[in-house]
Amino acid sequence: MATSRLSADLCSIAPNQLTDNFNIVDEQSGRVTDLYNPKWVFTVGAFIVAVFSLVAGFIRNGVVLIILRAIMGIGAALTIPSAQHILVHLYRDPTQQARAIALFGAMGALGNVLGLIISALFVYFISWPWVFYFSAIVAFAVCFGTAVLIPERRPSASPLSESLASKFKRLDILGAMIFAATLILFIFSLTSSSLEGWGSARAIAPLVISVFTLIAFFFWEAFIPESHAALPPKIWKYKNVKILTAISLVPFMWLGPIFPLYSWLWETVYQWSTIETGVHFLPIAISGSAGLFAAPFLLSLKLPLKYINILGFTFMVTGTALLPFGNSAQLYWRFTFPGLTIAAFGVSIVYVTANIGLLANTPPEVSGIIAAMFMSMLQTAGAAGVAITSLIQTSVQARKGGPMVFDGRAAVLWYLVGFAGLMMLLSIVFMTSSKPAAASNQEAISDRESAHSSVTRAEFADEPKTVDMTQPSSA
Repeated sequence: MATSRLSADLCSIAPNQLTDNFNIVDEQSGRVTDLYNPKWVFTVGAFIVAVFSLVAGFIRNGVVLIILRAIMGIGAALTIPSAQHILVHLYRDPTQQARAIALFGAMGALGNVLGLIISALFVYFISWPWVFYFSAIVAFAVCFGTAVLIPERRPSASPLSESLASKFKRLDILGAMIFAATLILFIFSLTSSSLEGWGSARAIAPLVISVFTLIAFFFWEAFIPESHAALPPKIWKYKNVKILTAISLVPFMWLGPIFPLYSWLWETVYQWSTIETGVHFLPIAISGSAGLFAAPFLLSLKLPLKYINILGFTFMVTGTALLPFGNSAQLYWRFTFPGLTIAAFGVSIVYVTANIGLLANTPPEVSGIIAAMFMSMLQTAGAAGVAITSLIQTSVQARKGGPMVFDGRAAVLWYLVGFAGLMMLLSIVFMTSSKPAAASNQEAISDRESAHSSVTRAEFADEPKTVDMTQPSSA
């Protein structure tokens, strides 16, 4: 029984649906992680992914599959902040913490590419529902593993005696709704612009409204008590947080467009099989993983975080600048392979330095919020990157030979070079130079040391100290 066909508009919006739901729940899940037990927040998220992946395997209706993917996005959003929260509290030494976060990121990078290859194998040799069945099997295994292996830990942002109802009242529901509206309108505007152009009302109206809702969100966050805010204003006062948040846009702004751009080119224009396409993406997984481990190694040498970040941008810009010259299948090994290898290595270093920098500059009691903010920036950049580059590609293709020629894709790649170069310049100008151990300001260090005087698994369940969100930091 074939899956029902979807309209062109729905097909263009569908890939962003998971991202929208991920971001909407992710921003609030950071607060949930800090208030409730992060182990069970993670387990519940993985369980949602498992159950609805299993259900999706039996569905043959395209619209229903999109709805199920959106629910999976909700589950996935619960896992990221809670996982990083657990890592931050299990590994208190800055070097060990950097390695743990890098390994966490490496698994994500490997999962992106290996998932593409494994899915291709299932589709080619068995059938597409096994893509969902396999996801369900893995997610159920993760649920069992986390329930058994991860030690218990009490929430860090609430007193031990606080009731569940009191914790629920501290969730910023209205703020989450305003933030959700902003993301939905913004992504819909970008998607509509790629379909109808920036002159259409469907592109302009949502974009204008999203600006006002974003302003309303920050006003609301400043108005309510910081202990209740989904994104407490105090976070922006910590050293380097503003620039590191901006840098968080970079990794997925690059990765988001790269996969669809080359997938379509290799399968449709070059006539490569799905498996061949997945194999040619391996440089991103292998080199990206190497970069994720190289960054914490450089941090262990006590090099300033700023210098490591700029090194990552240098690799990223250099590698991406090679890609526009690989305009045929014959030039893959000469330009595309080294370009993807060098750029992916740099992207991973930028990812690690932004992630570690944000967590190092803020108290561990708000690590869930920081992790949620970081992932929201990544996912928003990925969706925005796809929409922006689609608009660039289609506009160039309309003037230069259509979708079967490389000119539109070359324009996209040069845009990525320019974007990475701009962010590199901003890093040089605005990011302060400090070594990893001194990257965080004194308040964050004091909070971290007072909450974590010694590092053992047994003490992971001890009662943590709460963070005082009323006193400003010395930025």
